[in-house]
Amino acid sequence: MLSPETIEQLAAELAEADRSHGVIPRITARHPEATVEDSYAIQGVWRDRMIADGRRLVGRKIGLTSKAMQQATGITEPDYGVMFDDTVYASGSTIPFDAFSNVRIEVELAFVLRSPLEGGDCTLERALDAIDYVTPALEVLNSHIELAGRTIVDTIADNAAYGAMVLGDVRMKPDEIDLRWVPGVLSRNGEIEETGVAAGVLGHPARGVAWLADKFHQHGARLEAGEIILAGSFTRPMWVQRGDEVLCDYREMGTIACRFD
Repeated sequence: MLSPETIEQLAAELAEADRSHGVIPRITARHPEATVEDSYAIQGVWRDRMIADGRRLVGRKIGLTSKAMQQATGITEPDYGVMFDDTVYASGSTIPFDAFSNVRIEVELAFVLRSPLEGGDCTLERALDAIDYVTPALEVLNSHIELAGRTIVDTIADNAAYGAMVLGDVRMKPDEIDLRWVPGVLSRNGEIEETGVAAGVLGHPARGVAWLADKFHQHGARLEAGEIILAGSFTRPMWVQRGDEVLCDYREMGTIACRFD
């Protein structure tokens, strides 16, 4: 495992990369002995730095929960990161392209918790009972670590590659729609690039919420009421360039649009 000094140093590098929109060399290339536990420790130090700087935590993102994303990244286990208030955009927003080191878009559903959710063999039913509503969401991926050769350790340390999210206008209770069959048709500049259905996320997208609750339980923590949980993508990531207009159609759950300038 990495020393506390190395963990602090790497968290500081990532904080500077976040500030400057830069990219640092792979952690695993410099520290091949680094473990998943080390990567979450780095993320935790970075998170605490951001909170100390005045950013407010509003939720958690889960990544790599679908076969599409696991195949796209070569990483076969889910991960998670944190989301801050200044990374949330409404549908129709113009998003500054230069705020990111690189830009890719994923199609997801976002769950907002009505009550705290304790882990420990958390079931899908318990997760659904704790959810207030679900809304469509796009995740903006943003890596501060070089992409080539990246491993799960690099990705987790880099806050699971989270950059921002765009939330839709439609809010539905979990029992108002069969969440497994929510579609996503993702277009860039009027051309369809990716399609999928939410069942691609662990068979049911809310299973990601249950998975995360169990992960938190292992560290003596829980998910809190009001938190936004991004459950994971059910399409491959789509690269975006400056000037691109993005549209995703979720059928009954409406559309999300944004532009990168």
